[in-house]
Amino acid sequence: MTEAELNRKSSELAKNRLYLDCYKYMQSETLALPTIPDVSVKIRRAINEPNASSNKIARVVQIDPSITARLIKISNSPLYRGRRKIESCPEALTRLGLKASQDIITAFALKAVFNAKSPIIRRKMQELWAHSSHVAAISAVFAHKTPGFDPDRAMLAGLIHDIGIVPILAYADREPEILANPADLAETVKELRSQIGVQIVRKWDFPSDFEDVITHAENWFRDSGEHATYSDIVMIAQLHSFIGKIDIKKMPKMDELPAYKKLVSGNLDADLSINILDQVKDEIENIRLMLN
Repeated sequence: MTEAELNRKSSELAKNRLYLDCYKYMQSETLALPTIPDVSVKIRRAINEPNASSNKIARVVQIDPSITARLIKISNSPLYRGRRKIESCPEALTRLGLKASQDIITAFALKAVFNAKSPIIRRKMQELWAHSSHVAAISAVFAHKTPGFDPDRAMLAGLIHDIGIVPILAYADREPEILANPADLAETVKELRSQIGVQIVRKWDFPSDFEDVITHAENWFRDSGEHATYSDIVMIAQLHSFIGKIDIKKMPKMDELPAYKKLVSGNLDADLSINILDQVKDEIENIRLMLN
C-alpha cells in the first residue's frame, strides 16, 4: 500500500466512530468481551479433574436437558455412530470421549453469545451464527475425511472463526446511533475482527492454534507448512459455505490454494469436493440443526 493510500485509509477510519471506539477500548483492554457460557465452564472443570469419569460428568451435563439431548443425538450421528443406538448421557460421553465431549458441549453453549437487544443487531448476530454454524458443520465433515483431525475440534474451530465480530456488534447494540453509516460496520469488522477474536480465545483459554484459525480465516493463499492444520480446514470450509451465495468470480480458485491441496490426504479436487458436500448434505444439515 502506497503512502497516499495509507493516508486515505487513515482519513476514512478517522471518520468511523465505531472503529475508533472499538479500537480504543480494545487497546485499553476494556472492550466488553463475551463470557463463555457457565455450563461450558462447569463441564470443562469436571472433565479436567484427575478422577473424571463419564458418570460423574454426566451428572454435570444433565443439569442442562437441551445439551444432554443434543449430545445423545450427535453421538448417534454419522460422524460418530457405532453398532448400537446411544440412549443415555454417560453412554454418549463414553462413545464421544471426554475431550471431544468438552469441545462439542462448548460448541452447543456458544449460541448464547450471539445475542443482542436491538432488532437490527439481533438480525446481524443471527446471520453471523448461521454462517459460523455452517462453516463449523463443513469443517467437521472435512476433519472426518482428513486423517489426524478430530471432527468435534474442527467444529468448534469453525464456530469461533468469526467470534471477534461479536463484541463489535455488541458495542453497536449499546450505541445504536453509531451505525448511521452501514459501511462503518463492515469496515470495522474487516479491520478488527482478528485482533479482537484472538483476545477472546485467550480469555477463554482455548488452544493456541485457534488463534491461527481466527487470524487466517480468510488468508486464502497462506501456506501453513507441509501438513494440514485446523486453520486450513476452516478456511476451505468457509469457501465451501460461500458456494451459491457469493459470486464465484470474487473468490479465489480453490484448487490453487495450498490449504486445499492438503485436505483429504491430498486427494481433494473440485469434483471430489462437490461430491463430498453432496454425499454429506444431510450430515451437515444435522450438525447445523443441533448447533441451532
